[in-house]
Amino acid sequence: MTVTSSPVPRGDVTATLNFYQPPADPAVRPYNLVGKTDQDRNYSDDPQQVVIRDARGRESDFTLDRDAFQILRSVPESAERDFADDASIKKNYYPEVERLLLDTIPGSNRVFLFDHTIRRANPNADRHPVQRVHIDQTASSVEKRVRRYYDAEEAERLLRGRYRIVNVWRPLTRGPVEAMPLAFASSATLEDGDVVPIEHRYPDGYTGETAAIRFNPGQDWYYLSGMTGDERILLECFDSESLKPGSGIGGRVPHSAFADPRTRADAEPRESIEVRALVFGP
Repeated sequence: MTVTSSPVPRGDVTATLNFYQPPADPAVRPYNLVGKTDQDRNYSDDPQQVVIRDARGRESDFTLDRDAFQILRSVPESAERDFADDASIKKNYYPEVERLLLDTIPGSNRVFLFDHTIRRANPNADRHPVQRVHIDQTASSVEKRVRRYYDAEEAERLLRGRYRIVNVWRPLTRGPVEAMPLAFASSATLEDGDVVPIEHRYPDGYTGETAAIRFNPGQDWYYLSGMTGDERILLECFDSESLKPGSGIGGRVPHSAFADPRTRADAEPRESIEVRALVFGP
C-alpha cells in the first residue's frame, strides 16, 4: 500500500514576520487610517526571520492568563453555514460565540460582541489576512469601548470589575488550513518595551488605539498547523487584571498571518472569521 504524506505543512518553521519600524521623525505619533491602503500609515515594517513553533499536540499547554491565547478543539458545528451575510452571522454565529466564551473563561458572566471581520486570501476580497504583528486593542482603547457601548453609570460599574477583550478566531477554509496560517506569541514572553501604541482612525471619526510590536528575540511564537473548522483560537487583546502589580497576567497577545514557505503553490486560500468581544467578570 502506498502512503502519501499530507500536503498540510506541519512542525516548527522559520518564516518572515513583519514587526514595527517607527516613523522617520521620532517625535511624530504613529497612526493608521482604518479601511485605507498601506500608504495611509506613517510607520513601516521591520521584516524578521522568526522560528514559529507548532502547537499541534500541545493545545492544552496554553492559557489565557499566562499566554493570552487559548486553543479550543471539538467545537460543535455552527448553525451558520455560509458566513456570507452579516445579519445571518449575527443571528446564528454570535450566540454560539457568546456561549463559548461564557463556558470557557472561568468567572465570566457577561459578554458583548461588538464586531467581526472575515478575511480571505483572495485578490478580490475586501479584507485580507494581516501580515503585520499587532495587538488589536490597548488598555485605553478598551476602556473607551466600554464607555462607548454602555451608559455612564453602567460603564463605571463594569470598569470596577474585571474586563477583557477576547477575539474568537476560526478558519472558514473547507479543509485544514495550508496557506497563510495565524501566528501568535505568548504574552509571558512579551516585554513592555516591545509594545507600541498606534492611533487607529476610523472613517466615522472614532479614534481607537491598537499596538504594533517591536521585534525581540525573546518572544516565543506559535501557530496551529492544519487548523480545522471545529477549532478556535481565543486571542486576548487586553485583561484589566494585567494592570495590577504582581498579577502575573500578561493579557495581550501579538499575532499576525504569515506566509509559510512550505505551502504548495495551489493550496486553497485561507478564509477566516474573527469575532471581537468584551468579556466581564468575575
